[in-house]
Amino acid sequence: MWTSSCARWGATLGFALGGFFDGILLHQILQWHHLLSLVPGIDDLRLQVLWDGYFHLLMYAIALAGLIGLWRAQRRGAVDWGRPLAGAMLAGFGLWHAVDALLSHWLLGIHRIRVDSPDPLLWDLAWLVLFGLAPLFVGWRWMRRRGGGAGGAGGMRTSSAALVLLGAFTTAAGAWALAPAPGQDLTTVVFHPGAGPREVFAALDAVDGRLVWSDRKMGVVVMALPKERRWDLYRHGAMLVSGGGAGCVNWSRV
Repeated sequence: MWTSSCARWGATLGFALGGFFDGILLHQILQWHHLLSLVPGIDDLRLQVLWDGYFHLLMYAIALAGLIGLWRAQRRGAVDWGRPLAGAMLAGFGLWHAVDALLSHWLLGIHRIRVDSPDPLLWDLAWLVLFGLAPLFVGWRWMRRRGGGAGGAGGMRTSSAALVLLGAFTTAAGAWALAPAPGQDLTTVVFHPGAGPREVFAALDAVDGRLVWSDRKMGVVVMALPKERRWDLYRHGAMLVSGGGAGCVNWSRV
């Protein structure tokens, strides 16, 4: 059985997945932009990472709403676990990228796909077509084929297995992000706002560390220190420590 509420909540979940895809790939792995890369006055890496975190928190809330909606629809027997639901999620995924392009890239101008490109519009349009319009079209076609889904108990078992695999993959990806980048023996530390050179050097002395690099305000520093002492930095004014529970910073280019 297929209803408009199932389509709505499936698209909601797909919308959140589109946001996660954007944030993880573009903000963290490729680092082509942050959420507020082009906002004047926000050039502090701490604030950029903080707002990326708020963005992911919003995506978690949207994903939770989609999952709850689908769970309620399933209790009413209103979910077809085959192609129509996949189509709704794919359409939601594409809708995220369309909304992001129109709102964030062109209307508000808070970031572009590649802020360092000499032709950012070309990247915006290519990304919109590949990850926005194409998934929207394919998802819409799948949603129209309501008789092609794999419903019933077999479809539910297949979907449950897919959800378990997705959860396992997400957990593994999170654990991977918590680890230091391969071949990286240095530690990147983000100190709390207001921390000055005196507090930073006191933290270095406390953990037997050596300063390698810092930004002008010494809010973000790179240091060499014994790996077992990384956690101690949280007791000396650190907000985020690479390899010590802060996945975004582990892979940041500084």
